[in-house]
Amino acid sequence: MTLKYLIDENLNPIYPNQIRLREPDIIIKVVGESATPPKSTLNLVILCWCDENNFVLVTNNRTSMPGHLADHIAVNRHIPGIFILNQNLSIDENIEELIIGALASEEDEY
Repeated sequence: MTLKYLIDENLNPIYPNQIRLREPDIIIKVVGESATPPKSTLNLVILCWCDENNFVLVTNNRTSMPGHLADHIAVNRHIPGIFILNQNLSIDENIEELIIGALASEEDEY
């Protein structure tokens, strides 16, 4: 089974758009879309949504997300994974990494 991605609302919309175009079978949602947390939702709530819906969070938030994840885990919660985009890669390279990750990973791998 492929991974399912929830894209942080602050990422460039090219990420979900290109992934959907290149690999339409990958389930990808963006914060603020229908059936996802609304925009401006607190990170802890987003982590809970990912936990409950089995989505890997894709973000650029290197500043506060590690602390939010620690808090989430401290109350015995789980999350399938968090992918923080590699700032040394181009957008296209990051998109390719996300596609490969979704298609080549096991559901509980992260």
